[in-house]
Amino acid sequence: MRWYRSLYWRIALGVVGFLALMLVIQAVFFVWAVSQSGRSASGMSPGRLGMAVALDLSSLLERDANADVEKYLKEQYAQYEHPFFVMLQSGRVITIGSDTFPEPLLRMARARLSGRDPFRPERPEGPPPDFARPPGGRAPEGRGQEGRSPGGPARGRGFGPGFDRFERGAPILVDGRLMGVVVVAPQAPFGFLLGRYAPRLTVVAVAVLIVGGVVTSALIFGPPRSRLRGLESAARAFGAGDLSARAPDRGGDEIAAVASAFNTMADDLAARAAALKEADALRRQLLADVSHELNTPVTAMRGYLETLSMPELQLDAATRARYLGIVANETARLEQLIGDLLDLARLEGGGGALRLEEVPVDQLLRRVTERHERAAAEAGVSLEVLIGPGAETIEADGTRLEQALQNLAANAIRYAPRGSVVRLTAARAGDAVTISVEDAGSGIAPEHLPHIFDRFYKGDPARSDASGGSGLGLSIVKAIVERHGGRVTAQSRQGPHGRTIFEMTLPTQRTS
Repeated sequence: MRWYRSLYWRIALGVVGFLALMLVIQAVFFVWAVSQSGRSASGMSPGRLGMAVALDLSSLLERDANADVEKYLKEQYAQYEHPFFVMLQSGRVITIGSDTFPEPLLRMARARLSGRDPFRPERPEGPPPDFARPPGGRAPEGRGQEGRSPGGPARGRGFGPGFDRFERGAPILVDGRLMGVVVVAPQAPFGFLLGRYAPRLTVVAVAVLIVGGVVTSALIFGPPRSRLRGLESAARAFGAGDLSARAPDRGGDEIAAVASAFNTMADDLAARAAALKEADALRRQLLADVSHELNTPVTAMRGYLETLSMPELQLDAATRARYLGIVANETARLEQLIGDLLDLARLEGGGGALRLEEVPVDQLLRRVTERHERAAAEAGVSLEVLIGPGAETIEADGTRLEQALQNLAANAIRYAPRGSVVRLTAARAGDAVTISVEDAGSGIAPEHLPHIFDRFYKGDPARSDASGGSGLGLSIVKAIVERHGGRVTAQSRQGPHGRTIFEMTLPTQRTS
């Protein structure tokens, strides 16, 4: 990725640009404020600055009448950040800080040098003011009436609002003679101040931008960048197959929300991957079990058929009949196994809609007992039916529910000891009816109990049913009950007084 496409760089450049704009605005405002204040860098007002320059030049010319005034001014006052000019009696104008001044200021300076005051034509009563004397102080020794000129008074109104008597022009006096005037602009021009301050403001602005950019990057962009890098690393690792990779989701900001969403997605995908892996393992195991279960009767059938087809082998009628009977039994077993597989596939896949109706529980249990009455008599087991109050009817598919009970009853009769009782019980429990099949057999080992509803599970003898031992009977029971929106459970106790109970809990009403 190119650097200018980076979010960090875009944000950083935006922040730096904003800071630069703010600094420029602040600098312009500062220069404007300084220009409006009328103060020089030394903190003096324009009038006081003019007076100081005038006194300095007076001293210079007293010492040396031929002194180079322009050179002296540029050496001493070029650094002042308030422009002014000096107009000598010869008409020469020396400018400091600016080459141009307003015409009214030049006109005022010429009038002062000619002895006129254009701002106050009438001469006031009383003595003329002393321009060389600072406000509240005494005139310097040897200066005399510094505010007077040979041609008239030197006082008058100020030059516009805010002008005092010094802003009109400070006289340069040598031995009482007016040699010139110093005029300071009431306000430093904005362009002049901007030119003076621009280099320093630029240096400060660049330094502030550099330091501010570094500090901003470290404090603002550093932590998010680190966390986004962690999120990126986690995403890359997860995409490469590391399903345990997770992003740091500390904090409560948007990055934490994205990291939390990523972790939730990763957990979901990891769970799905684990489920798919488990399903794939079960599928492989199912294929192996189905192949084994189908191969067993097919192998037996092929062996006996090959024996019967041998012309050199002379078999008596009884042996031939017995072999044919075995082939017929294996064929029936194969048909049952295939039928159970198809039945289970339809139930677990949602195929074959249930025909829901009000099923009398007593008729359901009576058909089951009648179906297994002969097998129970041969095994020396008695069947007992108990129906509790409120469990007389249930909304279900009678055929499918009877199929499930037939499987459970067949298992119970097969493993119940002689002389014991197999109980078929129906009881109401809230909004559900529980139908249970209980036998007093040897029980199921605890380690096998969680797996008895798995297809072809052979860990315990009780896993087979009585209708041929396909290994799918309890799986079909579970599928039928779950299609009804219920659940099937098993409880077992081993030992001489062992007991096993299968319970089918079904809702009393269903809407679909």
